[in-house]
Amino acid sequence: MTDLVLTETRDGIAILTLNRPEKLNALNYALIDRLLAILDAIEVDDSVRAVILTGAGERAFSAGGDIHEFSVSVADGADVAVRDFVMRGQRLTARLEAFRKPIIAAVNGLAFGGGCEITEAVPLAVAAEHASFAKPEINLGMPPTFGGTQRLPRLAGRKRALELLLTGEAFSAQRALELGLVNKVVPRGDLMPAAFDLAGRILRHSELAVASILTAVTRGLNQSIAEGLLVEAEQFARMAPTADLREGLDAWIERRKPSYIGSWAHVARPDEARRASLALDQGDTTTKRPFMLGWNRQK
Repeated sequence: MTDLVLTETRDGIAILTLNRPEKLNALNYALIDRLLAILDAIEVDDSVRAVILTGAGERAFSAGGDIHEFSVSVADGADVAVRDFVMRGQRLTARLEAFRKPIIAAVNGLAFGGGCEITEAVPLAVAAEHASFAKPEINLGMPPTFGGTQRLPRLAGRKRALELLLTGEAFSAQRALELGLVNKVVPRGDLMPAAFDLAGRILRHSELAVASILTAVTRGLNQSIAEGLLVEAEQFARMAPTADLREGLDAWIERRKPSYIGSWAHVARPDEARRASLALDQGDTTTKRPFMLGWNRQK
């Protein structure tokens, strides 16, 4: 049986490839379930720090939901269709949106319907210049169901999103860049290198800080500014006792490159952190903190 999602790990980056090229990587139920299971495994795999999601073949990232399969669910009634199709797709996009490791979509062709909704949900995206996008669900007599009526207006603005949702017309990678769906548009051959470059520029930082930023933005984006600021403070409070924050501060003061542990279990004890800060304030940049020696050995 063909793997519906191909997986490869390179330098701490998992490359996930939607693998139904003969169906333009349409999102059938089995593919969605498989992708969700892989994300569950990656989330607890400390060797993986970022994800690049792309599509197999030359034509499509994903043409959206598998209409033939979906039509069978619709024939079985609204309850079945909502359970099997809508809720499954919304679980996927919500999972991608709230993932605590950065996910970069490398859009290598068509990103229609559910493929566009995946692009909207992931925190970062790079598109090949030949890629195209669309919200074509209205052509089937239905609204988008994987979050497209909610995320696209938040990204592009109400009126621009409604034009795309109500016409179903395709739009270019450059237009997707202008609307905020993707971060960058590159030539076809530069797509994966660009995605790896973006991942590498993130991975040089503390993975705990990366996770905290992703969480703060995702949770705070649709709340009031006051509620969002509470989320931000909560994420900082979680980082405050960590070894990574202590290392980041010390490295900045000592004008050196930080060496992060990346573990919530490694915590700087207040007394040691205080002594280290005082030593640095007094100009002693050669002091070796006992807890730092222990961390460096674990590196």
